[in-house]
Amino acid sequence: MSEVAEYTRKDFASEQEVRWCPGCGDYSILAQVQRVMPEICIETNQKKEDIVFISGIGCSSRFPYYMDNFGFHTIHGRAPTIASGLKLSRPNLQVWVVTGDGDALSIGGNHLIHALRRNVDLKILLFNNQIYGLTKGQYSPTSKVGKKTKSSPLGTLERPLNPVHLAIASEATFIARAIATEGTQMRDVLLQAAKHKGSAIIEIFQNCNVFNDGTFDAFAAKKNQLENTVYLQHGEPVTFGKDNEKGICIRTDHGALEPYVVNVADVDKSSILVHDEQSPNAALAYLLAQMDVPEFPVPLGVFRKINRPSYDELLEKQVKTAIEERGPGDLNKYMRSAETWTVS
Repeated sequence: MSEVAEYTRKDFASEQEVRWCPGCGDYSILAQVQRVMPEICIETNQKKEDIVFISGIGCSSRFPYYMDNFGFHTIHGRAPTIASGLKLSRPNLQVWVVTGDGDALSIGGNHLIHALRRNVDLKILLFNNQIYGLTKGQYSPTSKVGKKTKSSPLGTLERPLNPVHLAIASEATFIARAIATEGTQMRDVLLQAAKHKGSAIIEIFQNCNVFNDGTFDAFAAKKNQLENTVYLQHGEPVTFGKDNEKGICIRTDHGALEPYVVNVADVDKSSILVHDEQSPNAALAYLLAQMDVPEFPVPLGVFRKINRPSYDELLEKQVKTAIEERGPGDLNKYMRSAETWTVS
């Protein structure tokens, strides 16, 4: 048995005291990540010393302290940029980014967009609790319209940002969504993200029981999940309900695609939408990401998974070609080359 096959969850749990509010959804995400890491090491043939967690600022960003491997707690919104630099300089590492809806989508918006569009081989976990938790309850970029908070006492006026829509528009090559407390689904998307070569982002619905308790209950509570969520699986019909008795169909009205819910027994089964995560056209993934309760079930699982050369791969090839054609280079000589002068 190889060394990487011998890890257990305990090997990835640090001795640091976990300091989140009691009942926070972050505990569940931490447990799921620690639990799946031994399997990820086997699947990717990497040691835990080859895995790095980088975070920004926020409740979620304490994550690296609680993982017993290399990590870096960085600055607000800049985790994707610092992670990109690490991946480009050490392409053998598996680099994970842990961020929140405030950290990633406000001050860190451009950093996230460009990491995704460049297709840097990063695994980004975006904890979404639709609130600023660490700074004590201000509304965030994903807060619902009308949400009353300390910074919006009369209710927010802004439409919330949809992280999956942003990832699709930024042309991320792996996009998924999960609920923090759903272990089986979390394991599935984490494992797929780890094995994907390129920009991978997972939006994780995570309850903040202090400042935004129950915001996802309409679909995330156990009693509501079967009727109000649909787990997307490549090549499978998009169906939901206790017995998968409901499905999603697509109609074209005035040239626009529009989803609608049907009873599977009342329609030709061939009319039910079949999920294609590998489609080069992102229109249906974008449409699915827009669905929300109460009219539609909330989609979970993988929205897109496509193959495209990663930025780090392309850069490595470019550097190798340059060295072959021009030699290894001399930094000292370069610094004293053209457009320099001597002051005597």
